[in-house]
Amino acid sequence: MPSSDLLEGYSFEISAKDAGKLEGIRPLVPAGTIVSITYLPTETDAARIAAASEARRLGLTPMPHIAARRIPSLTDLHRFLEGLAVEADVDRLFIVAGDLGAPVGPFADALAVINELRRGEHNLNSVGIAGYPEGHPGIGNDALDRAMRDKIASLTEHGLSVEVMTQFAFDADPVIAWLTALRAAGVDARVRLGLPGPANVGTLLRFAARCGVGTSAKVMAKYGASITRLLNTAGPDRLYAELADAVSPAVHGAVAIHLYPFGGLQKMAEWAHGNAPRHVD
Repeated sequence: MPSSDLLEGYSFEISAKDAGKLEGIRPLVPAGTIVSITYLPTETDAARIAAASEARRLGLTPMPHIAARRIPSLTDLHRFLEGLAVEADVDRLFIVAGDLGAPVGPFADALAVINELRRGEHNLNSVGIAGYPEGHPGIGNDALDRAMRDKIASLTEHGLSVEVMTQFAFDADPVIAWLTALRAAGVDARVRLGLPGPANVGTLLRFAARCGVGTSAKVMAKYGASITRLLNTAGPDRLYAELADAVSPAVHGAVAIHLYPFGGLQKMAEWAHGNAPRHVD
């Protein structure tokens, strides 16, 4: 048996346009599950607020993203946060720098946005920040570690709780090594480990290339997929089992899975429902 039930309290990711599909999967998803709403440049703040509102209506917990470099002004930031609070009772965010080379407004990175936040203002209670078990293609590991420490310090100073959510991976070994080092460094925030939901192999490879996630024939075989059979569907069962076996609550603290539904929300929800722990009253 795995040492950890990492699907207990799992979260998953959608874009605003996917919000209309939430009702269809709701019978498979536990009440209160965190729905992470990514910040796509092709979607509007109004669409993001509507998606958060739909998640809340269905008894789920919306966690909208903010891409710091795409926020035009401090006024725009506070307008968006107020809309989320009023329309969707949002109390948690996930904040990243974003993928623009240069910011369109005053926020160069996630820390610049975090420095503007306060507990209770705009209903806020919790903020998620990014973790990179396999590193970042444009940022060195020392800089990543320093940035995480600075973000956690600022959030703590402002009375906000912290979660760390990682990019998805195909190999458990670097994820566990990173998590172990994180705890050894004194970071005790809840960590959500990114896991790709069931999808065909070609789709997984495209997302991996787009997101800078390391892949190889060896890694994909370990994940349970063959890159020579791109139309085959691969599920995260093997990777999930390795993570659940390796994570020890006594050593690694609070850890859960964050699912990226690259093969669609329905497949993801069915997989999570089929593999989640069952409680007997």
